Amino acid sequence: MSPTLQLAEALISRPSVTPQDLGCLELLAERLAPLGFACERLDSGPDTFRVHNLWAKRSAKPAAGGQAAVKTLVFAGHTDVVPTGPESQWSSQPFIPSYRDGKLYGRGASDMKTSIAAFVVAVEEFLTATPEPLLDIAFLLTSDEEGPSIDGTKAVVEIFKQRGEKLDYCIVGEPTAVHQTGDMIKNGRRGTLSGRLAVHGIQGHIAYPQLARNPIHQALPALTELAATTWDQGNAFFPPTSWQISNIHGGTGASNVIPGEVVVDFNFRFCTESTAESLKQRVKTVLDRHGLEYDLGWTLGGEPFLTTPGDLVGAVQAAIHAETGMTTELSTTGGTSDGRFIAQICPQVIELGPPNASIHKIDEHIAIADVQPLTNIYRRTLENLHAQALAAHTAEKAFAPASE
Repeated sequence: MSPTLQLAEALISRPSVTPQDLGCLELLAERLAPLGFACERLDSGPDTFRVHNLWAKRSAKPAAGGQAAVKTLVFAGHTDVVPTGPESQWSSQPFIPSYRDGKLYGRGASDMKTSIAAFVVAVEEFLTATPEPLLDIAFLLTSDEEGPSIDGTKAVVEIFKQRGEKLDYCIVGEPTAVHQTGDMIKNGRRGTLSGRLAVHGIQGHIAYPQLARNPIHQALPALTELAATTWDQGNAFFPPTSWQISNIHGGTGASNVIPGEVVVDFNFRFCTESTAESLKQRVKTVLDRHGLEYDLGWTLGGEPFLTTPGDLVGAVQAAIHAETGMTTELSTTGGTSDGRFIAQICPQVIELGPPNASIHKIDEHIAIADVQPLTNIYRRTLENLHAQALAAHTAEKAFAPASE
């Protein structure tokens, strides 16, 4: 059995339903410390909902990079998993790794414990071949990605801002492939902005509408206009911003009462052509134009981020092509990830992981054929970034003035 599968099994065996970690981070720290990683716990949140965070960093020797700053590559991921759903519907126990039909089954197999295992094994292999790379390597792992995402990576990023921690490249191990590991990576994500709109009317008897004011009737024209609005045209990397209603709550339950309030939940998935503030203002303009009496609250889940082709994307693309022969597709589709937080302090962030067809489902699994290529792609990316650093270091020495 491959080292990656062995470590993946050990992680899947821990039923770390969010926000629990159940020893995953301790296991990973034990693997990383002998490689020279300084492991630091940055746990956060109340005792009743404690989130476990690990920051592990291996720094290059001070003299290794010459005068140029040594760059840092971070592998980011989460050890928490979503609930299993009815275990009776699983073909095998969700936290007992099992194999059948060329697949590894278990909760977290594809989202994203196998990616974490591949991270670790790739780094072990890379450091065996390159004991003193011109690259700082780090791991940022949390048990709060599938939950509220408040005390996990988001909290660690705030600590890093205060410290002035410098990150250059980040690979998030989210499952991004469609059919085969490497066929798609995410080089950005849309932002998410949610709103809760409460439109106020006057409750009354349905037979006497002149004595009441129906907030549902009042809200509908404004909601229709919002649904028909073109917010932007998107761009070469992002589809246009979308606005969708997720819930509408109104009425008392009785058929003869005009309600006094209707509450509407909605969400923007927005690209870099719009900002959260501009979207808020445009919604307010529509509501005011329709003369509504309302309250409106906002929750910004994350700003959009984009990594244009450059050092990291190039290194990953070359690694995927060398391993699989494929030309990977760059995409910004899908939901959000912790990349939205890391992008605040790291200029180049991508997501790269196995196929995502079974994530969050009953009988979550990963094809065994996808595991070793994933490990190799991560290792080849390290090799490519190290080669870039070595070339820059060599050029720096060649053009440095001779010492007196």
